[in-house]
Amino acid sequence: MTGANADSCPGEPGKVAPVVDRNRCEAKNDCVEVCPYDVFEIQDLSPDDKSTLTILGRIKAWAHGNRQAFVVQPQACRACQLCIEACPEDALILAPFVRRASGS
Repeated sequence: MTGANADSCPGEPGKVAPVVDRNRCEAKNDCVEVCPYDVFEIQDLSPDDKSTLTILGRIKAWAHGNRQAFVVQPQACRACQLCIEACPEDALILAPFVRRASGS
């Protein structure tokens, strides 16, 4: 576990998960640093990810090395909202977590 103390996130995992607004994220790593459950990673945008961006989103992505935050362990989120408070671009929201069926 990295980032903040796990005691600051006492919620039950698997209820909600962060969603990243691809047109706002600038990969500044704040969410990665603050999350005590390693929910996020900074990764390269795939061509599919880039194709969903607006023109402004594409310019922002290019200016920030075509990297953004990705939710890699959504089931670990405990809804403490530390990531939301830390994000300087307001690029994160929490939404109900929907577990995907295996094999899809």
